[in-house]
Amino acid sequence: MADETPPAASPRDASPRDARPRDAIVQLTDVRKDYALGNVIVPALRGVSLSIEQGEFISIAGRSGSGKTTILNLIGCIDTPTAGTVTVNGQVTGSLRERALTNLRHAHIGFIFQSFNLLPVLNVFENVEFPMLLGEGGVPDPAERRRRVEDLVEQVGLADHLRHRPNELSGGQRQRVAIARALVTRPALVLADEPTANLDSKTGEQIIELMKRINAERGSTFVFSTHDAKVVAIANHVIRLEDGVVVADEHRGSEDRRPSARRRRRRR
Repeated sequence: MADETPPAASPRDASPRDARPRDAIVQLTDVRKDYALGNVIVPALRGVSLSIEQGEFISIAGRSGSGKTTILNLIGCIDTPTAGTVTVNGQVTGSLRERALTNLRHAHIGFIFQSFNLLPVLNVFENVEFPMLLGEGGVPDPAERRRRVEDLVEQVGLADHLRHRPNELSGGQRQRVAIARALVTRPALVLADEPTANLDSKTGEQIIELMKRINAERGSTFVFSTHDAKVVAIANHVIRLEDGVVVADEHRGSEDRRPSARRRRRRR
């Protein structure tokens, strides 16, 4: 039986467990992030604490300016906190030099952006292959790179488009390429920043279903920054932000969050 979804909490009550869960892949502890705007300091995060466990399909939800993208940038080792600690895959990011941060990104994190960020001069095969040519996440064997690319491109339904360039694809197809690219190094963690924002509603639903299936089949942890109510509705863990503060941290029951193979077999 599914666990009952807890009610929304106040910012003070929303702090997660003090002890880091044994299988946590991400831990933020009392994280603050300030940006300088001229002579003015603008606080983006005001003491955020949260935990993300391996295999979760998690939505970080909130209005524009609430701090969603800032959290993704911190988890993705694109930025470092002003105060507090960010731990990713067992490493405290604030203590790492730039080269170590880059290697952590390449080896353990995949990125999906709302604007796709595909390289226009490369075709589908080359765009998906590209992360395997970089850093510690690289794959030196050409045959293994080809096998991974072809397998993932087939999974996202673009096996007939390997030699197409991004300008020859629809928005939904480009996002499918971005998903394959994010997964090709077999990262433990996939970060998606508003991945359905530039898609029509039907295509957005297809992309969400694709990512949910990959989450269930591969066990990859997906973390979304999103306004999309459909993403929030199917997430098994929802963190809600307001003005740089966590106002709710909702864990949902396993039956609600993983309607995959076992549930489909029951319906047959």
